[in-house]
Amino acid sequence: MFHLPDPDRQPQFYDAVPAKRLIAWVVDTLLVVVLCVLIVPFTAFTALFFLPFLFAVLNFIYRVATLASGSATLGMRFAAIEFRTAAGERFDTGTAVLHTCGYILSFMVPILQVISVIMMLTTARGQGLTDTVIGTVALNRRAAA
Repeated sequence: MFHLPDPDRQPQFYDAVPAKRLIAWVVDTLLVVVLCVLIVPFTAFTALFFLPFLFAVLNFIYRVATLASGSATLGMRFAAIEFRTAAGERFDTGTAVLHTCGYILSFMVPILQVISVIMMLTTARGQGLTDTVIGTVALNRRAAA
């Protein structure tokens, strides 16, 4: 974490990041729901039988594509935050896939999601469980630019 801003000396990078991550999550979830609603009629409504699977697949594709292209989902861009690696770099496709896999795993095992949220609220850099494991962090976009 030597290439990331120090939360004590440069707190502007981390100000309100957990709240912004919540806002981003709500926006991203709504966008994926809209995608699902748009796709269902094109499947002659048979997608309704596997809607949770459709949502999971679309969510995975959406997150990987947006994280790999700009180190932030559309919700994160709206909330003015972005992810960086431990080296301070933007996400590449591999990091986006790895982070998204951790995100999906956290949702599949609710206790992991609870631990992740607690970590976001209590750690100096506001990192969740996946962030801590793979060495990533969410930063305020204006401060990181």
